[in-house]
Amino acid sequence: MKITSVESILINPPLAARNAGQKVRFAGIDTQTIYRVKTDKGVTGYGDCRGHSPLAERTIASLVDRSPFDFIGADLPTGLVGALYDAMGKYLEVPAYKLLGQKVRDRVPVAAWTRPASPEDLAREVQRAAAEGYLTFKMHTCEHHDVFAQNRAVEEVAPPGFRMHYDFNHNRPLASVARIIHELEKSRVVGFIEDPVYPNDIEGWRLLRQRTSLPLIMHVPRLGGGPEIMHGCADLYMIGEGGMGKALRLGFACAETNASTVIQMTGGTLCKAMALHLGAVLPNLSHSINLDDQYDEDVTGGRIEVAEGSSPVPEKPGLGVEVKEEILARLAAVAPTVLPRHLGVLYLPGGRKFYAPSIPSVSRLTGFAEGNLQGVRSEVWNDDGSTQFSSTFERVQREGAFME
Repeated sequence: MKITSVESILINPPLAARNAGQKVRFAGIDTQTIYRVKTDKGVTGYGDCRGHSPLAERTIASLVDRSPFDFIGADLPTGLVGALYDAMGKYLEVPAYKLLGQKVRDRVPVAAWTRPASPEDLAREVQRAAAEGYLTFKMHTCEHHDVFAQNRAVEEVAPPGFRMHYDFNHNRPLASVARIIHELEKSRVVGFIEDPVYPNDIEGWRLLRQRTSLPLIMHVPRLGGGPEIMHGCADLYMIGEGGMGKALRLGFACAETNASTVIQMTGGTLCKAMALHLGAVLPNLSHSINLDDQYDEDVTGGRIEVAEGSSPVPEKPGLGVEVKEEILARLAAVAPTVLPRHLGVLYLPGGRKFYAPSIPSVSRLTGFAEGNLQGVRSEVWNDDGSTQFSSTFERVQREGAFME
């Protein structure tokens, strides 16, 4: 079997209706790339990933007239890898996980996801996720909302056993984050902390891990994983970005040292299916993070079931889900989202506020590291046609962010 053509098709799937009024907050999420690999045996493989990532001509040329099996375990873009494994599995009439290793689980724990949210929005999203069958929820913390207020909101609505996976953005030294984690570990809903300190601060990671009972996740280790594992930096290591070969190598290495892995592969249903096949063969796996819960429509026409916190590993050939070409063509014709004219408003705990060109940066405007100025909150002020908006918008354009 030889590859005859490789395509990257840019689409703009509609965001979930619940987020329709928050275009600025979800900017860039409503874009995907669908990869379509055709072969001389009449087999077509599909994969997807978040964002518009068209393939370079040299990448396409390196694939055409080669066998898809030449790229088993290759470190290629996530969506393209999915399309290749889809084609290989369909040709052999086996699910993709059989090309990755020995299956060790039939279902994979999965996490819901949202962009940084106000406490009120986060509470609604947690309720939505729990109702859909999720038990784990990932969200990046941010400078413009108070993580303690966010977490209190979750505590008020989360069912027993529901766990938050907070991503701390690897943007702080140990002194700016240690006390925050000490307080959060008392909460019943906090399950994981991702990237609490700078990625290259190996000693900071090691010290923090000794001090806290919360499992620490390191997002795609910058030194490759070996040095970080040897120094005991984290309890879990994130894989899925940077190629299938890298994900498999680090996943199995973690298992040999009794560390665990978290999969993060963001896109639609095709991408989630590829993640589930990977999760089927890794010995020590905590959960998989995908973005399929952020869209009202997918090129496959649906989503993979979630129940009691996990999703089933597809058993049909290839990725186990089929693309509907009519949906793909329609979504490829959808125009990209146009963001409204807007401002960011940052409310400070003392009663004053900043107006900024968009979502504001507390560390830039106030000097405090993320999480070290409690009581902040923010909102996006979309152009409402008022004189006040127009005058404030014009002032921000002239002066930049200002406090009043």
